[in-house]
Amino acid sequence: MAEYRVERDTMGEMKVPAGALYGAQTQRAVENFPISGQPLPAEFIHALGFLKMTAAAVNQELGLLEARRAGAIQQAASEVAEGKWDAEFPIDVFQTGSGTSTNMNANEVIARRASQLLKGEVAVHPNDHVNLGQSSNDVIPTVLHLSAAVAIHQTLIPALAHLHGALAAKASEFDGVIKSGRTHLMDATPIRLGQEFGGYASMVEHGIARLKAVLPDLCELALGGTAVGTGLNAHSEFARRVAARVAAHAQLPFVEARNHFEAQGSQDGAVWASGALNTVAASLMKIANDLRLMNSGPRCGLAEVALPAVQPGSSIMPGKVNPVICESLIQVCAQVTGNHVAVTLGVQGGQLDLNTMLPLIARNLLESIRLLANASRVFADQAVAGLIANEETCRAYVEISPSMATALNPLIGYDQAAEIAKRSFKERRPVRELAREMTKLTPAEIDKALDPRRQTEPGLGDGGGAGG
Repeated sequence: MAEYRVERDTMGEMKVPAGALYGAQTQRAVENFPISGQPLPAEFIHALGFLKMTAAAVNQELGLLEARRAGAIQQAASEVAEGKWDAEFPIDVFQTGSGTSTNMNANEVIARRASQLLKGEVAVHPNDHVNLGQSSNDVIPTVLHLSAAVAIHQTLIPALAHLHGALAAKASEFDGVIKSGRTHLMDATPIRLGQEFGGYASMVEHGIARLKAVLPDLCELALGGTAVGTGLNAHSEFARRVAARVAAHAQLPFVEARNHFEAQGSQDGAVWASGALNTVAASLMKIANDLRLMNSGPRCGLAEVALPAVQPGSSIMPGKVNPVICESLIQVCAQVTGNHVAVTLGVQGGQLDLNTMLPLIARNLLESIRLLANASRVFADQAVAGLIANEETCRAYVEISPSMATALNPLIGYDQAAEIAKRSFKERRPVRELAREMTKLTPAEIDKALDPRRQTEPGLGDGGGAGG
């Protein structure tokens, strides 16, 4: 049987696992919230440890903590930040809405570990020393912003930049591949495969810009507001100095919130960030679905491109290969959209002077960032990088497409061009052949107007305009 020790908090005695660094308040939360079996993300816990470490350093600097105690707190908190004590943070995501349980979890772990480092010679109290100048109500929203901003900046944006590079490389490689455009999934005028991939690269580039745009809001930290935003029991210089140290370490412009009542009563910055993540997810889902369509086949689909074969596709159909990397990304994007709905509802859950759905917001925001970053790299490396164009198939589709007749509009008018298009479809004959039969255009005029490459550039069918 497990061995326990008895700890006390303001509500009385609690049995705590003998070897645990955490104490009574954490144990109460473990017993109160057996909900999902999922603790807050590791990124959040590590950022919480880093914040506690920085707070102790500033409190020492301000003369509020003596050096030996402050040093031990910093050492213990740095171990939390490094992930050494992840197992000591067992509290469920679905807990008190302010995240007080997790803040006290950190305070207890750091206090007990600091006491160990001091060999019990100097007392370290979770509230009086580790939580000095702080409240769960400003710490948890601070850590939410800190962890999300760092994850976006250090993990997601580089991953998307990697994907952008892979797509841009394919845009250049496929610039000479002419294929049939499609609108409403129906044949349309010719387009270059490189142009399509250039569009995909631009979508990712815009996504990166949107993510960068949300960072200034996430870089405002609620720390310093304590319980309700007034700053009671916090040194007037505490939050500013902590933010400056955090900014220097993370290489991001973290500052004390301009308005602490906004920073604690709302989480508008978080939902804006989630919206940017949702937009990235929508873009990536479109790209992945497009590649699935163009890859469809290999005999009875479009078969315009071939994705790398990475694993067998069927337990019953020999030789079948499926676009599994695309499908993985599509599922990630669906999850991110679901997370965004949850974050939106969480932000709406702010009442009066505190948002009380902070753990939910943090969990979903950080999961979306992590999933998008991982899936983007996998998609770039295992789908886009090895993708090849089936040029002959693409060229054949262009020649048999009735929409080729569109380029004849300026020369013979819409109505006659429509007749050619209809006969092309009905008789399964190329537009080029019917144009010679049904118009007075010379072969040279027809060839010029129906040059597939020329049709992928701006200009009129008579050769005028750019690219004519």
